[in-house]
This record gives sequence, structure tokens and C-alpha cells, in this order.
Amino acid sequence: MSTVSDSARIAPAGNPVSQSIRDSMVVAQRNLIRMSRIPEMIIYGLIQPIMFVVLFTYVFGGSMQIGGSTSATDYKNFLMAGIFAQTVTFATASSGAGIADDMHKGLIDRFRSLPMARGAVLTGRTFADLVQTALTLVVLAVVALLVGWRVGSDAPTNAGKVLGAFGLLLLLGYAFTWIGALIGMSVRTPEAATSSGLIWLFPVTFISNAFVDTSHMTPWLRHIADWNPFSATVQACRELFGNPGVSTSEAWPMQHPVWASLIYSILIIAVFRTLSVRKYRSATA
Repeated sequence: MSTVSDSARIAPAGNPVSQSIRDSMVVAQRNLIRMSRIPEMIIYGLIQPIMFVVLFTYVFGGSMQIGGSTSATDYKNFLMAGIFAQTVTFATASSGAGIADDMHKGLIDRFRSLPMARGAVLTGRTFADLVQTALTLVVLAVVALLVGWRVGSDAPTNAGKVLGAFGLLLLLGYAFTWIGALIGMSVRTPEAATSSGLIWLFPVTFISNAFVDTSHMTPWLRHIADWNPFSATVQACRELFGNPGVSTSEAWPMQHPVWASLIYSILIIAVFRTLSVRKYRSATA
């Protein structure tokens, strides 16, 4: 804590953007150090997505129909983009809970009293969460490979496209983390932040193309799924990974999923970062 305080107090006045970046990195470092000292946070964060991979692969793998095929291998390759996307978005709940915990302990008020950029506290926190999400994705990709997931299973791909897919996943996760930040600033306890952070995530992730082919949904539900920002990223990743799951929908996000994913994520960041920083400026313990 003293490192954060001292760095913030001695930071010379200068370019506001440079100061904001510097302050954000100091706060991010503080959060990363805290995470490294509580390894349970990372371990438990890995257990849930690994369980989803195993359960969906071996329990539902032979029962799902993808493009007319009921092959467990086809479903396995179809599934992984959805599992990856679900993992990065579920980090929202822990991010919101962490910020709510800082609010509850009065840490946010202590930061607010320091001569530092107003958005730095939240930006640093979300950046630290992004680093943790990236580590989780690496482990999850290894697990996916162990259970039989393969890139290029349905169409040619390359390393650049695969890295681009993971980049889109991290961008979506970062965007959703700002939603978690707003929730964390708006509730009174970490428990409330966790509950409210998960309530809306389940319909967002399940009313999508993550786990099933949306062509089997009723028309009105399929329309919602096709325009879901989460679905756009999942579809973009499937295309970049070269996995099965070519959409027959005429909805623009499904026809141009990479662009749709980028636009959705950038819009979410712009809107919810603005709202979160505004909430931070007016928040009280």
C-alpha cells in the first residue's frame, strides 16, 4: 500500500494522459501483487472453466447436433470458443466483487484522497484482472488441447488468426470487466456484487451460439442470440480457429463477426468506463 501512496504523491505534474497511464500501472501492480499472495484466487478461478470443458465435452458431446452431425469430436471443436468466451466474461463477477470489497474497506476513499488520475484506480484494477484472465485462458487452452480440441478442424487457419481470436476474447473480457466495475461501485457488499454480477451473465452466455446451434432456437430467441455481443465474439473465434459452426443467419453480426466483436467490445468499454469513472468520482464509502 505504501508503494501506491508514495508513487502517487511524488508523481510530478505533467501530461494528464501520461499521469493517468502511470497511475493506472501503479494500481495494477498493487493488484497483481495482491493476487500473487493469494494463489487461491487464481486456482479457484481455473477450476470452474476446466469443469465446464470436461462436463460439456463428455456429458453433452454425443447428444448435440452441429451442422447435421452428432459427432462428439465436432461438438468438442464447436464448443471450445464458447467456453473460452464464457470464461473471460465470468471474470466480471470477481472484478465487481473485488472493487466492492475495496469500497467496503474504505480503500477507494483512501485512493480518492491522493493526487492521482481519477480513472486510474478502476483502470489499474481492470488491467490486473485482464492479466489474470490471460493466464486463465492459457491454462484453459492447454486443457482443451488435452481433451481433443484442434484448431483448423473445419477450415484452414494460421498462428496469426489463432492469436487474433485470443485477442478478441481478451478484449471482450476487458470490456465486460468494466461492467463489473460499475456493478462493484454501485452495491454495498462484495456478496451483492458477486450475485448481481452473475445474474445477468447467465442469460447473456446461454442465449447465444456458445453451446448450441442457434438454428434450433425459436425465431425470436435466435434473433436475440444472433445480435448478442457475446455471440459475435464466439462466432469470430470459431472462424479464426477454423472450427465448425458456420452460421446460416443473415444477421449482420453473424455475417461479419470479427468486425462486430471489435465494435461491440469498444462500445462497451467506452460506455461503461465513462459510467464507472463518473460513479467513482461521486461514490462514498
